[in-house]
Amino acid sequence: MKTHETRLELDKILTAVSSFAVLEKGREKALSALPARDVASAAQLLNATEEATRLLFELGAGRIEEFPPLGDTAERAQKGATLSCGELLACARLLRSARVLYRSVHALSDDRILLFRSLVDRLVFDEGLEEDVHRKILSDSEIADHASEKLWNLRREIRALGERIRARLQACLTGEEKKYLQDGIVTVRGDRFVIPVKAEYKRSVKGFVHDRSATGATVFIEPEEVLEMNNELITLTLDEKEEEERILAELSRGIGNLREALETDEELLAEADACYARAEYGYRLHCVKPEINGRGAVEIIKGRHPLLDQKTAVPVSVKVGGEYGFLVISGANTGGKTVTLKMCGLFCLMCACGLFVPAAEGTALAVFQNVYCDIGDSQSIEENLSTFSSHIVNLRDILKSAGKNDFVLIDEPGGGTDPEEGQALARAVLSSLLKKGCKGIVTTHYSSLKEFAYETDGVENGCMEFDTADYRPLYRLKIGAPGSSNALAICTRLGLPEETVEAARGYLSEGARAFEKTMRAAEQSRILAERAVAEANALKADWEARLKELERDENKFAAEREKFLAGSKAEARRIVNERAARAEELLEEIEGIFKRETLTEGDLIRARTLKNRMRAAPEREEVKLRALPVSPETLKAGDRVIVGSMNAEGVVISYKKNASKAEVQAGALRVKAEVSDLYPAANREKKTEKVTVVRNLAQKPVLPRECNLIGKTTAEAIPELEQFLDAALLSNLSEVRIVHGFGTGKLRAAVQECLKKHARVQSFRSGKYGEGEAGVTVVTLQ
Repeated sequence: MKTHETRLELDKILTAVSSFAVLEKGREKALSALPARDVASAAQLLNATEEATRLLFELGAGRIEEFPPLGDTAERAQKGATLSCGELLACARLLRSARVLYRSVHALSDDRILLFRSLVDRLVFDEGLEEDVHRKILSDSEIADHASEKLWNLRREIRALGERIRARLQACLTGEEKKYLQDGIVTVRGDRFVIPVKAEYKRSVKGFVHDRSATGATVFIEPEEVLEMNNELITLTLDEKEEEERILAELSRGIGNLREALETDEELLAEADACYARAEYGYRLHCVKPEINGRGAVEIIKGRHPLLDQKTAVPVSVKVGGEYGFLVISGANTGGKTVTLKMCGLFCLMCACGLFVPAAEGTALAVFQNVYCDIGDSQSIEENLSTFSSHIVNLRDILKSAGKNDFVLIDEPGGGTDPEEGQALARAVLSSLLKKGCKGIVTTHYSSLKEFAYETDGVENGCMEFDTADYRPLYRLKIGAPGSSNALAICTRLGLPEETVEAARGYLSEGARAFEKTMRAAEQSRILAERAVAEANALKADWEARLKELERDENKFAAEREKFLAGSKAEARRIVNERAARAEELLEEIEGIFKRETLTEGDLIRARTLKNRMRAAPEREEVKLRALPVSPETLKAGDRVIVGSMNAEGVVISYKKNASKAEVQAGALRVKAEVSDLYPAANREKKTEKVTVVRNLAQKPVLPRECNLIGKTTAEAIPELEQFLDAALLSNLSEVRIVHGFGTGKLRAAVQECLKKHARVQSFRSGKYGEGEAGVTVVTLQ
């Protein structure tokens, strides 16, 4: 007879869990797991599963290493029996498995690993004995040559003696006796080397007959000349077996001394293996650790029955046992009522077994003393019970045994008999269960039971949603309202002839038709209303997200603006300070020139150059302090702007309102610049300066094609050189001379490096004889 756990298919879940175990005893433990009956025990099992999950999938600990079941091996070894090679290897693998688990857990410094650390601390292992067995035993039937020095020497002598015997017999095969032989090979009979001789020549070969073939055509003879050698070989072989027995006996004594530790280790490793199996099952099904309680409160959030395809299963949320003790679920056939009912009971059993459940975070489950259920067709041929009778027997047992701390699941009570009597029976059963104080779920199609849920405290209605427009179930549970069975609508969807369905509607009573129509209309209106609310909430959430994004952008813009202004002010102060310091240096240098007693022409040229540099510096190095970019709405043709990327001032020639680019005349260039790169220029009144050209004929004229840099530092010479080249280009000179002198060569190198980078320098060369040679550089301009 099926138990309640089997009806809820807990056995199938445990079978799936056991498939992830490595050890045979681990599989047995996982398969025979029983639900805990108190919160503390269930919590410990769940915590162990949580730690196993963390070890496997977060901290990277290894799985349990496989080893065969120990059986009575250690017990026989303790009693003095000599174990076989295979049995010794099995014990060594168990010792290795214990050692690997112990070290893998203790290698991880995670304070959350408590139960597993306590478990592995009880493990006992002997690494020396483990290594000794693996070093001396090669396989289930072979001992290593180096297991002992005596064994090595014996086997070496056996091999050498065997080679000598084979060599002696090989001589027989190729000598005069070759004609007597059946085959030209040396073979072994009874641990002795022999040669195959034709039966008719057996008296022609001196030796001892050890065997003959099945046909009698061949006899196997040990020649006299190898008799003593074979006797010696047998002696050595006996000595080898004796040494092997001694080695096995010695290793067996070591295993016997660890009998209790090995048996304990086997149990502990099986327990850890079962925990790992539960962890991997939960990981594969994307399960979560449920919150557990002893109050009987069950709240499943987006649960999926673990035996359904997890990719296509529709998540269902259920709440029962808190504000109300019983939930009455109604709704369409094939709508998921029974699956939901079974899922709730199965989840409670799973968590009591230490298993995580396939649901969303926040799922809470109760640990019940018992979970009772009456589900499906329980007809029993062996006990001569009909479907109705079987249900009644189950209900009898449930009503007799169920108590306050139990969970009861009943699928359509009162079915299989007269509907009126069935409804009365269903109400009576539910009333009895309420009086007992237990919690549970009942599915039904009876209208009176739905009314009973409305009228009775501690009972709540729930319905599986149904789309009446498409005649299909939605597999969603709505708590707080009953549902219509929609049997005739489902018949239409499943292909029952329309005339049959219409005839069935005609047979319904007026009250039934009105009730079903009202229920369907109410259900459809509720679905539409919830859909509208969901869309409104989604729209509201979208706009709230957009507003938050705009607020973030506004705050970010304000912060960047403050940062920009602060940076601009700091940059302005830095530049002003630099210009002031530079001007002071130039003034000091000019004053130093005029303090000299005698002024040369070079001193005057130097002073004039310094003066010009003071005037030109602000023009040449424009301060990049600007306000915010111009506004696209107010920008118009004729506005004076600064093109940021060019660091040049210009006038807007043309601009279409709110366009991304504007045409700007900047000096001799006309460019299309991004509006975001345009900044307002300060209005300047053009001042006409009177330029007076004075030609001092008394002084030695300065050649306009030559720039004299002798006596200047590199920092002084390069700006003057650049200014001279610009002037030469404006004067359309094609060739000029730069006089830098010989000196250390640094000034010449700096000048030529500057010329290499200048865009309008076509080529340059050192001066020739009569031009100043290496003290002059001749430049050809484009």
